[in-house]
Amino acid sequence: MNKFKIARVFTVLVFSFFIHTALAENPLVKMQTSKGDIYLELYADKSPVSVANFLSYANEGFYDGTIFHRVISTFMIQGGGFTEALERKPTKAPIKNEANNGLKNLKGTIAMARLPDPQSATSQFFINVQDNAALNFTGEQNTNTWGYAVFGQVVQGMDVVNEIRFTPTAGKMPFRKDVPIENIVIKSVTVVEQLPVEKPAAL
Repeated sequence: MNKFKIARVFTVLVFSFFIHTALAENPLVKMQTSKGDIYLELYADKSPVSVANFLSYANEGFYDGTIFHRVISTFMIQGGGFTEALERKPTKAPIKNEANNGLKNLKGTIAMARLPDPQSATSQFFINVQDNAALNFTGEQNTNTWGYAVFGQVVQGMDVVNEIRFTPTAGKMPFRKDVPIENIVIKSVTVVEQLPVEKPAAL
């Protein structure tokens, strides 16, 4: 093998190493809300399109000032698309549905919200507050079998999720029900290097 081929093989190996390393290091995100902070690990290794999409909105400040506009205590909490005045924010083009990535809609996971069209997810997301097997991918036949793409997991702040989960709701235009009576605001969504040290529970 000549020097050129050796150098080329070495370059490919190094490039492959950095790709593997990047995928192995799933980003951590802090979602600061009016109820407290929620920390998420985003599964860039399993849901690269969904994670890149979520981070692009986050890095542009799109989520700042949006609300959790749909809260169902036995199902999920949904946000990322409406202002405090319940005005829909304009979004980018829809993304590919990655629900066939092997991840399940288990309690504490975050997934992409969408319309009946399986390929219609944009900025909105939801956090499962219980295991929701009916939302998992089972095939590409129709909107129900396609399921909803999980792209991360709450790793700290599930107490905040539960506080949001049990907030009183009512109907507010343009929604007939399930809107928190008191606005629950997403103040910011930012990438962080590590989780904060949790304070020990009081004795």
